[in-house]
Amino acid sequence: MNQNGQPVALVTGTSSGMGLHTAVELARRGLVVVATMRDTSRAAALTDAAVEAGVELDVRALDVTDHDAARTCVEGVLADHGRIDVLVNNAGRGAVATAEQLSLDEIRAQLEVNYLGPVALTKLVLPPMRAAGRGTVLTVTSVGGAVGQPFADAYCGAKFAVEGFMQSLAVVMLAHGVHVSVIEPAAVASDFVGNVARPEVAGAAGGADTADPYAAQLDAYLARSAGAFANAQSSQDAAVAIADAATSAEHRFRWQTSEGATAFVGMSLADTDGSRVLGVTRSWIE
Repeated sequence: MNQNGQPVALVTGTSSGMGLHTAVELARRGLVVVATMRDTSRAAALTDAAVEAGVELDVRALDVTDHDAARTCVEGVLADHGRIDVLVNNAGRGAVATAEQLSLDEIRAQLEVNYLGPVALTKLVLPPMRAAGRGTVLTVTSVGGAVGQPFADAYCGAKFAVEGFMQSLAVVMLAHGVHVSVIEPAAVASDFVGNVARPEVAGAAGGADTADPYAAQLDAYLARSAGAFANAQSSQDAAVAIADAATSAEHRFRWQTSEGATAFVGMSLADTDGSRVLGVTRSWIE
Protein backbone atom coordinates (compact mmCIF):
# COMPACT_ATOMS: atom_id res chain seq x y z
CA MET A 1 0.00 0.00 0.00
CA ASN A 2 1.18 3.53 -0.81
CA GLN A 3 1.92 4.86 2.67
CA ASN A 4 3.17 8.31 1.63
CA GLY A 5 0.08 9.56 -0.16
CA GLN A 6 2.02 9.91 -3.40
CA PRO A 7 -0.09 10.13 -6.55
CA VAL A 8 -0.13 6.91 -8.55
CA ALA A 9 0.10 6.84 -12.36
CA LEU A 10 -0.75 3.88 -14.59
CA VAL A 11 0.94 4.14 -18.00
CA THR A 12 0.40 1.72 -20.90
CA GLY A 13 2.78 0.84 -23.72
CA THR A 14 6.01 1.52 -21.84
CA SER A 15 8.43 -0.93 -23.46
CA SER A 16 9.80 1.76 -25.79
CA GLY A 17 9.39 5.25 -27.18
CA MET A 18 7.07 7.82 -25.65
CA GLY A 19 5.61 5.38 -23.15
CA LEU A 20 9.01 4.43 -21.78
CA HIS A 21 10.12 8.02 -21.36
CA THR A 22 6.74 9.13 -19.99
CA ALA A 23 6.91 6.49 -17.24
CA VAL A 24 10.41 7.58 -16.26
CA GLU A 25 9.55 11.30 -16.42
CA LEU A 26 6.48 10.89 -14.20
CA ALA A 27 8.57 8.94 -11.68
CA ARG A 28 11.16 11.74 -11.75
CA ARG A 29 8.36 14.11 -10.78
CA GLY A 30 7.57 12.09 -7.67
CA LEU A 31 4.66 9.93 -8.83
CA VAL A 32 4.45 6.23 -8.12
CA VAL A 33 4.43 4.80 -11.65
CA VAL A 34 2.94 1.48 -12.70
CA ALA A 35 4.48 0.92 -16.13
CA THR A 36 2.71 -1.68 -18.23
CA MET A 37 3.54 -3.49 -21.45
CA ARG A 38 2.31 -6.56 -23.31
CA ASP A 39 5.48 -8.56 -22.73
CA THR A 40 7.55 -7.83 -19.65
CA SER A 41 10.48 -9.76 -21.13
CA ARG A 42 10.95 -6.58 -23.19
CA ALA A 43 11.32 -4.40 -20.09
CA ALA A 44 15.12 -4.10 -20.17
CA ALA A 45 15.21 -0.73 -21.93
CA LEU A 46 12.66 0.68 -19.48
CA THR A 47 14.40 -0.62 -16.38
CA ASP A 48 17.77 0.59 -17.66
CA ALA A 49 16.32 4.07 -18.24
CA ALA A 50 14.82 4.05 -14.75
CA VAL A 51 18.16 3.11 -13.18
CA GLU A 52 19.90 5.85 -15.15
CA ALA A 53 17.31 8.38 -13.95
CA GLY A 54 17.55 7.14 -10.37
CA VAL A 55 13.86 6.20 -10.11
CA GLU A 56 11.88 3.06 -9.36
CA LEU A 57 9.00 1.70 -11.42
CA ASP A 58 6.38 -0.96 -10.80
CA VAL A 59 6.49 -2.90 -14.08
CA ARG A 60 3.47 -5.07 -14.91
CA ALA A 61 2.18 -7.00 -17.89
CA LEU A 62 -0.88 -5.63 -19.69
CA ASP A 63 -2.22 -6.16 -23.19
CA VAL A 64 -4.79 -3.39 -23.53
CA THR A 65 -6.83 -5.49 -25.96
CA ASP A 66 -7.39 -8.11 -23.21
CA HIS A 67 -10.15 -6.50 -21.20
CA ASP A 68 -10.23 -9.17 -18.49
CA ALA A 69 -6.49 -8.68 -17.98
CA ALA A 70 -7.06 -4.93 -17.82
CA ARG A 71 -9.58 -5.36 -15.03
CA THR A 72 -7.18 -7.62 -13.15
CA CYS A 73 -4.38 -5.09 -13.60
CA VAL A 74 -6.43 -2.15 -12.31
CA GLU A 75 -7.70 -4.18 -9.35
CA GLY A 76 -4.10 -5.18 -8.58
CA VAL A 77 -2.86 -1.60 -8.69
CA LEU A 78 -5.67 -0.46 -6.38
CA ALA A 79 -4.96 -3.34 -3.99
CA ASP A 80 -1.21 -2.67 -3.91
CA HIS A 81 -1.15 1.13 -4.04
CA GLY A 82 -4.59 2.12 -2.81
CA ARG A 83 -5.30 4.63 -5.57
CA ILE A 84 -4.93 5.55 -9.23
CA ASP A 85 -4.62 9.29 -9.78
CA VAL A 86 -3.40 9.36 -13.38
CA LEU A 87 -4.07 7.05 -16.32
CA VAL A 88 -1.97 7.60 -19.43
CA ASN A 89 -3.42 5.63 -22.31
CA ASN A 90 -0.31 5.46 -24.47
CA ALA A 91 -0.29 2.00 -26.07
CA GLY A 92 -1.04 2.14 -29.78
CA ARG A 93 -0.20 0.76 -33.19
CA GLY A 94 -0.39 2.10 -36.72
CA ALA A 95 -1.31 0.66 -40.09
CA VAL A 96 -0.45 1.89 -43.58
CA ALA A 97 -3.10 0.92 -46.13
CA THR A 98 -6.11 2.37 -47.86
CA ALA A 99 -9.65 0.98 -47.73
CA GLU A 100 -9.41 -1.68 -50.44
CA GLN A 101 -6.18 -3.01 -48.99
CA LEU A 102 -7.59 -3.39 -45.48
CA SER A 103 -9.41 -6.46 -44.25
CA LEU A 104 -12.15 -5.96 -41.68
CA ASP A 105 -9.97 -7.91 -39.25
CA GLU A 106 -7.19 -5.34 -39.71
CA ILE A 107 -9.64 -2.52 -39.14
CA ARG A 108 -10.95 -4.22 -36.01
CA ALA A 109 -7.37 -4.68 -34.76
CA GLN A 110 -6.79 -0.94 -35.04
CA LEU A 111 -10.00 -0.26 -33.13
CA GLU A 112 -9.05 -2.76 -30.43
CA VAL A 113 -5.68 -1.22 -29.56
CA ASN A 114 -6.28 2.45 -30.37
CA TYR A 115 -9.94 2.85 -29.34
CA LEU A 116 -11.48 0.01 -27.33
CA GLY A 117 -8.36 -0.55 -25.22
CA PRO A 118 -8.19 3.04 -23.92
CA VAL A 119 -11.97 3.15 -23.50
CA ALA A 120 -11.99 -0.06 -21.44
CA LEU A 121 -9.16 1.09 -19.18
CA THR A 122 -10.78 4.48 -18.73
CA LYS A 123 -14.04 2.84 -17.68
CA LEU A 124 -12.14 0.82 -15.07
CA VAL A 125 -10.39 3.79 -13.42
CA LEU A 126 -13.35 6.17 -13.40
CA PRO A 127 -15.16 4.70 -10.35
CA PRO A 128 -12.21 5.08 -7.94
CA MET A 129 -11.33 8.49 -9.39
CA ARG A 130 -14.91 9.69 -9.08
CA ALA A 131 -15.14 8.37 -5.52
CA ALA A 132 -11.92 10.24 -4.63
CA GLY A 133 -13.15 13.41 -6.35
CA ARG A 134 -9.94 13.70 -8.35
CA GLY A 135 -8.04 12.12 -11.22
CA THR A 136 -6.61 12.57 -14.67
CA VAL A 137 -7.19 10.42 -17.75
CA LEU A 138 -4.83 11.41 -20.56
CA THR A 139 -5.03 9.53 -23.86
CA VAL A 140 -2.15 9.79 -26.30
CA THR A 141 -3.83 10.08 -29.68
CA SER A 142 -2.06 11.67 -32.64
CA VAL A 143 -2.35 14.56 -35.03
CA GLY A 144 -4.05 11.75 -36.96
CA GLY A 145 -6.89 12.04 -34.46
CA ALA A 146 -7.72 15.47 -35.87
CA VAL A 147 -6.44 15.28 -39.47
CA GLY A 148 -7.35 12.32 -41.66
CA GLN A 149 -4.32 11.27 -43.69
CA PRO A 150 -3.90 9.13 -46.81
CA PHE A 151 -3.10 5.45 -46.26
CA ALA A 152 -3.97 5.85 -42.57
CA ASP A 153 -7.69 5.08 -42.93
CA ALA A 154 -7.98 2.56 -40.10
CA TYR A 155 -5.49 4.29 -37.81
CA CYS A 156 -7.00 7.77 -38.16
CA GLY A 157 -10.49 6.30 -37.90
CA ALA A 158 -9.63 4.75 -34.53
CA LYS A 159 -7.89 7.90 -33.30
CA PHE A 160 -10.83 10.09 -34.36
CA ALA A 161 -13.11 7.69 -32.49
CA VAL A 162 -11.17 7.80 -29.23
CA GLU A 163 -10.96 11.61 -29.37
CA GLY A 164 -14.72 11.82 -29.83
CA PHE A 165 -15.32 9.44 -26.93
CA MET A 166 -12.99 11.32 -24.61
CA GLN A 167 -14.31 14.75 -25.58
CA SER A 168 -17.86 13.62 -24.88
CA LEU A 169 -16.79 12.15 -21.55
CA ALA A 170 -14.67 15.12 -20.47
CA VAL A 171 -17.42 17.56 -19.60
CA VAL A 172 -19.33 14.96 -17.59
CA MET A 173 -16.33 13.89 -15.52
CA LEU A 174 -15.16 17.46 -14.91
CA ALA A 175 -18.14 17.87 -12.58
CA HIS A 176 -16.73 14.97 -10.53
CA GLY A 177 -13.19 16.34 -10.31
CA VAL A 178 -11.78 14.06 -13.03
CA HIS A 179 -9.89 15.66 -15.92
CA VAL A 180 -10.19 13.81 -19.24
CA SER A 181 -7.85 14.98 -22.00
CA VAL A 182 -6.06 13.91 -25.16
CA ILE A 183 -2.55 14.75 -26.31
CA GLU A 184 -1.62 14.74 -29.98
CA PRO A 185 1.97 14.09 -31.07
CA ALA A 186 3.09 14.68 -34.63
CA ALA A 187 6.01 12.63 -36.00
CA VAL A 188 7.99 11.19 -33.09
CA ALA A 189 11.22 9.23 -33.41
CA SER A 190 10.32 5.87 -31.86
CA ASP A 191 9.73 2.19 -32.61
CA PHE A 192 6.13 3.05 -33.56
CA VAL A 193 7.06 3.40 -37.24
CA GLY A 194 8.83 0.07 -37.30
CA ASN A 195 5.74 -1.58 -35.81
CA VAL A 196 3.35 -0.16 -38.40
CA ALA A 197 1.54 -2.82 -40.42
CA ARG A 198 1.85 -2.32 -44.17
CA PRO A 199 -0.23 -3.68 -47.06
CA GLU A 200 1.21 -6.89 -48.50
CA VAL A 201 -1.04 -7.17 -51.53
CA ALA A 202 -2.27 -4.94 -54.33
CA GLY A 203 -5.75 -3.42 -54.33
CA ALA A 204 -8.28 -6.06 -53.37
CA ALA A 205 -10.22 -5.56 -56.59
CA GLY A 206 -7.31 -6.71 -58.74
CA GLY A 207 -5.94 -10.16 -59.43
CA ALA A 208 -2.39 -11.38 -59.02
CA ASP A 209 -1.37 -9.94 -62.38
CA THR A 210 -3.09 -6.59 -61.88
CA ALA A 211 -0.88 -3.60 -61.19
CA ASP A 212 -1.47 -2.04 -57.81
CA PRO A 213 -3.64 1.01 -58.54
CA TYR A 214 -2.38 2.72 -55.40
CA ALA A 215 1.36 2.02 -55.77
CA ALA A 216 2.40 5.46 -57.02
CA GLN A 217 0.32 7.24 -54.39
CA LEU A 218 1.67 5.02 -51.61
CA ASP A 219 5.26 5.56 -52.75
CA ALA A 220 4.71 9.32 -52.65
CA TYR A 221 3.15 9.10 -49.21
CA LEU A 222 5.96 6.95 -47.82
CA ALA A 223 8.57 9.31 -49.23
CA ARG A 224 6.82 12.25 -47.60
CA SER A 225 6.55 10.32 -44.31
CA ALA A 226 10.24 9.43 -44.38
CA GLY A 227 11.05 13.12 -44.59
CA ALA A 228 8.73 13.93 -41.69
CA PHE A 229 10.22 11.26 -39.45
CA ALA A 230 13.76 12.28 -40.39
CA ASN A 231 13.00 15.56 -38.59
CA ALA A 232 10.82 14.04 -35.90
CA GLN A 233 10.47 15.16 -32.32
CA SER A 234 12.41 12.94 -29.93
CA SER A 235 10.52 10.49 -27.72
CA GLN A 236 12.06 12.20 -24.69
CA ASP A 237 10.73 15.62 -25.68
CA ALA A 238 7.28 14.22 -26.42
CA ALA A 239 7.29 12.45 -23.05
CA VAL A 240 8.00 15.72 -21.22
CA ALA A 241 4.94 17.24 -22.92
CA ILE A 242 2.85 14.20 -21.97
CA ALA A 243 4.03 14.40 -18.34
CA ASP A 244 3.30 18.14 -18.30
CA ALA A 245 -0.26 17.50 -19.47
CA ALA A 246 -0.75 14.61 -17.05
CA THR A 247 0.32 16.67 -14.03
CA SER A 248 -0.97 20.10 -15.00
CA ALA A 249 -3.27 21.97 -12.62
CA GLU A 250 -4.79 23.59 -15.70
CA HIS A 251 -7.54 21.58 -17.36
CA ARG A 252 -7.51 21.53 -21.14
CA PHE A 253 -9.13 18.86 -23.25
CA ARG A 254 -6.66 18.96 -26.14
CA TRP A 255 -2.88 19.18 -25.84
CA GLN A 256 -0.11 18.74 -28.39
CA THR A 257 3.52 17.71 -27.89
CA SER A 258 5.10 20.35 -30.15
CA GLU A 259 4.42 23.63 -31.91
CA GLY A 260 4.37 21.77 -35.22
CA ALA A 261 1.66 19.44 -33.94
CA THR A 262 -0.37 22.41 -32.71
CA ALA A 263 -0.20 24.10 -36.11
CA PHE A 264 -1.10 20.88 -37.92
CA VAL A 265 -4.20 20.00 -35.88
CA GLY A 266 -5.25 23.65 -35.91
CA MET A 267 -5.55 23.39 -39.68
CA SER A 268 -8.30 20.80 -39.27
CA LEU A 269 -10.07 22.24 -36.26
CA ALA A 270 -10.60 25.54 -38.12
CA ASP A 271 -11.48 23.81 -41.43
CA THR A 272 -15.25 23.92 -41.27
CA ASP A 273 -15.88 22.61 -44.81
CA GLY A 274 -12.91 20.21 -44.99
CA SER A 275 -11.36 21.74 -48.09
CA ARG A 276 -8.13 22.91 -46.47
CA VAL A 277 -7.19 19.51 -45.08
CA LEU A 278 -7.97 17.70 -48.34
CA GLY A 279 -5.98 20.27 -50.29
CA VAL A 280 -2.92 19.73 -48.09
CA THR A 281 -3.07 15.94 -47.82
CA ARG A 282 -3.78 15.48 -51.53
CA SER A 283 -0.42 17.10 -52.27
CA TRP A 284 1.27 14.31 -50.30
CA ILE A 285 0.27 11.63 -52.82
CA GLU A 286 0.52 13.47 -56.15
